[in-house]
Amino acid sequence: MQIYLDYSATTPPRPEAIAVMQSVLTQQWGNPSSLHEWGNRAALILETARMQVAGLINAVPESIIFTSGGTEADNLAIMGVARCYAVPQHIIISSVEHSAISEPVGMLESWGWDVTRLGVDAQGRVNPEDLKAALRHNTVLVSMIYGQSEVGTVQPIVELGKIAKLHDALFHTDAVQIAGRLAIDVNNLPVDLLSISSHKLYGPLGAGALYVRPGVELIPLLGGGGQEKKLRSGTQATPAIAGFGVAAELAGKELEGEKIRLIKLRDRLFSLLENVPGLIPTGDMINRLPHHLSFCLEYADGEKISGKTLVRQLNLAGIGISAGAACNSGKLNPSPILLAMGYSQKAALGGIRLTLGKQTTEADIDWTAMVLKQVLQRLVNVELVRS
Repeated sequence: MQIYLDYSATTPPRPEAIAVMQSVLTQQWGNPSSLHEWGNRAALILETARMQVAGLINAVPESIIFTSGGTEADNLAIMGVARCYAVPQHIIISSVEHSAISEPVGMLESWGWDVTRLGVDAQGRVNPEDLKAALRHNTVLVSMIYGQSEVGTVQPIVELGKIAKLHDALFHTDAVQIAGRLAIDVNNLPVDLLSISSHKLYGPLGAGALYVRPGVELIPLLGGGGQEKKLRSGTQATPAIAGFGVAAELAGKELEGEKIRLIKLRDRLFSLLENVPGLIPTGDMINRLPHHLSFCLEYADGEKISGKTLVRQLNLAGIGISAGAACNSGKLNPSPILLAMGYSQKAALGGIRLTLGKQTTEADIDWTAMVLKQVLQRLVNVELVRS
């Protein structure tokens, strides 16, 4: 029995997306920039996908810039704004951003930009009052993650965005974990830039998009043929983008029903695990991604018991989950997200994440709960004996 519970890492491409990709690869393989019939057919596929992706967030198609994924979309947003300024300015992010935001912002900081990283509460939420206090005369961009991938917390994006707009700062959000799971309407969100990714919503790897509100100026990262309104040069990955479009359209149609189903399964698993000693839920339990559970181990030591230990043990049992702590050069490092939320170094080594999806059933939930309890009991007992 195999149970995949790592849908926040990636989702299996849905059959409809695979079918359209196969059709493009075998029949409509032209370069969409070419002026002949082969190019025209490919261009039509590209623009159809643009309309489909735009429809998921209620945007005009012209505001969708295709990228290779969420990371490139985030980088285009951050660096595209920064490159508009001849001298360094001020940027604000949260302390729980994905590395696709924190890394490029760190680069800007090394080049002289002022960076403010807003703290979060124990649930991983930014206080809007902190954003108000952090804004300066030269704040040109605020970037706040919409749904945190590690702990599942959903930020108060509407309130944060309104504050940024009152200060005339551009507002970007990484909505990679939100798109296809919660409704997004950019006409009702005070966002100028918004990143999404194909492979988080049952499309293929290798495609993503940045929503750019009409009138917002970016300077591109890549020089070349001027594709994507001159913001992302390079021949578009038409097959992947076509699959992305189909997946986005279907995600929008199925969103409400699937959200309700996932919340029910999520809450069932939380309930089954609520009395497990030492297993502490993390993230906001109310303002939360519908498919997302996360915990940390109170007795993690980073050596014999850690989040990575649980990932390996559950993998042996045929269950796929993920851990928050990162392993670099053989050394386990505590999760920066959990540290930012106030957890201890040891507890931050014991973070785990279970994320549900279209193929998850109630039987999967019950079996996972049973296996996880057994694994934890065995690990703790073994350590007690050894100590």
